[in-house]
Amino acid sequence: MRTRTTTASTGLAAMLAAALVLSGCSAPSEGNTAGKGAGAGAGASAAAPPAAVPGSGGYEGPRPQDQNLLAWTGDPNDAGHVTAQSAAGVGGRVTLVRMVLREQLTWSNIWLGLAGIDPNARLANCYLGVYDARGTLVGSTADISPQLMTDAIAKPFPLAKPFTAAPGTYFVALLLNGDWATNALTLKATGAGISVNAGLNPPSLRYSTVLTGQSSLPVTVNLAEQSTSTINTGWASQWYAIS
Repeated sequence: MRTRTTTASTGLAAMLAAALVLSGCSAPSEGNTAGKGAGAGAGASAAAPPAAVPGSGGYEGPRPQDQNLLAWTGDPNDAGHVTAQSAAGVGGRVTLVRMVLREQLTWSNIWLGLAGIDPNARLANCYLGVYDARGTLVGSTADISPQLMTDAIAKPFPLAKPFTAAPGTYFVALLLNGDWATNALTLKATGAGISVNAGLNPPSLRYSTVLTGQSSLPVTVNLAEQSTSTINTGWASQWYAIS
């Protein structure tokens, strides 16, 4: 009798196990299918790499190298139109625009944005040059007066002798002499007026003038004497580049 009971129990257990197996192999309901689909999507999202965040990559906007230049005072696309002062206002003054180089380069040309010309101007003893942080002239052009009379575009002015510029602070110098119409001879600029010097003092002004009555660029200038009196009256900061 005991043997028969055990056999019956074993048979019943086998039947229940078979039923469970069959139940597990049956097609899932729509609700289960939706749930499994959502779970699979969540798993795929978790495994996918994060989307790129705009601005978080290596691109930092226009660079001088994009236009075959080595450095600049700012993107020339942002350079506005500058009304030049009269000859009496800036003639004979050395105008300085600061440039900070963060890598060594060979400096061969100074690019100037010439916005407008005066065909009736009489120019002479006009120069571009470069001073280092000590105020020493390390490069200069020949007289650029003829080039200031033609082609109102951005163009390079070659230094008489290229030089190796180590990382550091430099000042591009402009010297104009002669007679010209104030609203005809105009230059491009990246900043207008005294605001370019926010937070700065001599000898580190970003835009300034030194000396008067100069017919050539002196071999040294005293950067502690940087003045803003002329630029306060509208002689805006010029746009320059290096190649």
